Amino acid sequence: MPQIHPTAVVAPGAILADDVVIGPYCIVGENVVLGGGVTVRSHAVVGGQTTIGEGTSIYPFASIGLEPQDLKYRGEPSQLVIGRDNRIREYVTMNPGTTGGGMVTRVGDGCLFMVGVHVAHDCQVGNHVIMANNATLGGHVVVEDYAFLGGLCAVHQYVRIGKHAMIGGMSGVERDVIPYGQVIGDRARLIGLNIIGMQRRGFSREDIQELRNAYQLLFSSDGTFSDRVNEIAERFRGIRPVDEIIDFIRADSSRAICQPKGANGG
Repeated sequence: MPQIHPTAVVAPGAILADDVVIGPYCIVGENVVLGGGVTVRSHAVVGGQTTIGEGTSIYPFASIGLEPQDLKYRGEPSQLVIGRDNRIREYVTMNPGTTGGGMVTRVGDGCLFMVGVHVAHDCQVGNHVIMANNATLGGHVVVEDYAFLGGLCAVHQYVRIGKHAMIGGMSGVERDVIPYGQVIGDRARLIGLNIIGMQRRGFSREDIQELRNAYQLLFSSDGTFSDRVNEIAERFRGIRPVDEIIDFIRADSSRAICQPKGANGG
């Protein structure tokens, strides 16, 4: 049976796996589903239509699944779906979706959300994402696998953060960040590629070098940005990191692409 501290309040409708642990003074709502091995430490709140996958740990004073901070929200039964093996540290807040965003906020597997992180309504967060202390996502943000978001950064609503991208601490991100890109600044600008992250994750030396070559061409001053995208797509076809950047740029988005300072985005 689940281990529930006598001071915790668990609503009758909540579904808990047999080995769930609920600590002192926690509150778990009636529409919550907690998978095997989930641990909710003291003073945390899990509410709304929230599902949490196996092995995830929630630390004290986190607020998970309560109503989104959206004035258009009218009580619709939207969801927050959190995957497996995540660490959700103290004072993290995560909100469910809204009618305007598909009704689901989704978090993947193996992520780390450090103290004070906020994941707003309708965000889609991939696998193995790390968000450092007080990093904030506005509504409808997409964060792809293995992205790293530095402390105190803020991501504007509807922005996309590509896989393996790195966001510098205290950056304000108003534009989409390409996969493998590295950005920093009060209004974030692209400063290069996350080469160290790629090396740590086992990318070949050849793929890294080809990506460097493609990056230099992409943000050169020759022709228009669209022309350069098409040229890179042909010249570097089959190089996975480059293909992923091209697919990311060509996808529909309401935001422009974050570029280096002085780059020709014509």
